[in-house]
Amino acid sequence: MNMNKKIIKPKDRKHLDFEIWHKQQLKNLKYKAEYDRLQPEFAVIGAMIEARIKKGLTQAKLAKKIGTKQSVISRLETGHANPSLNFLRKLASALDTTLKIQFK
Repeated sequence: MNMNKKIIKPKDRKHLDFEIWHKQQLKNLKYKAEYDRLQPEFAVIGAMIEARIKKGLTQAKLAKKIGTKQSVISRLETGHANPSLNFLRKLASALDTTLKIQFK
């Protein structure tokens, strides 16, 4: 193990922070339209991850509670799968939460 590696602190980064880049990109009408189109999927993914972390569960532990595999949870959290309503009910139950879907 190399003990001489420099630890890069956030203020030392030379790359563009994602939030800054994202705000800049939202000025592009095509980018914003696509972002808005995908917003419901981002919201579901974000809510799933937030609830799991809040309960202190790993993907593997959550999967076990639901009766599925960790890879299923991973695919859902990365947006590579779309959960069914039934799966969302199981997820809410495993997280000791309620499922609420709204149209605004």
